[in-house]
Amino acid sequence: MNLDKNPLLSKIKNAEQPKTGWNKTEQFLHENATWKRVLSYFIQENNFLKNKLSVVVDRETDKLFIAHAEQFQNEFILKDECMLDIGNDIKRQENDLQQASEQIAAPDHKTCKMQKKLRNEMSNLEKECSNLKIQFNKYLLSIE
Repeated sequence: MNLDKNPLLSKIKNAEQPKTGWNKTEQFLHENATWKRVLSYFIQENNFLKNKLSVVVDRETDKLFIAHAEQFQNEFILKDECMLDIGNDIKRQENDLQQASEQIAAPDHKTCKMQKKLRNEMSNLEKECSNLKIQFNKYLLSIE
């Protein structure tokens, strides 16, 4: 997504707003756009890992392996649900930011608080997805 072509960002850049609100709203929108790209990547990566697990499960018959595979599958499903929830929160946040920009107002306390919450959730999600991928790959290497 080209941020220069984003109509909401263009509107904010062209509006006469207090410098503080303008900068904060623009920064929040930038963060949201970044998070959407990161979520898209994590969703693709999670799908890749689930497909890889499926291929390996088709070859293996060991009951212990199948039990571990189920644990990984459950973790992948939980990550999918988490990413969906965060994605929905990001969409709601964008709507709030759009309303603030239309009113030529700085984001309110609730919006700022939600942005901080999303920032923390995305940071945690990045760590969790990275750790899960590392654990899964190490496990696959240990059985092959």
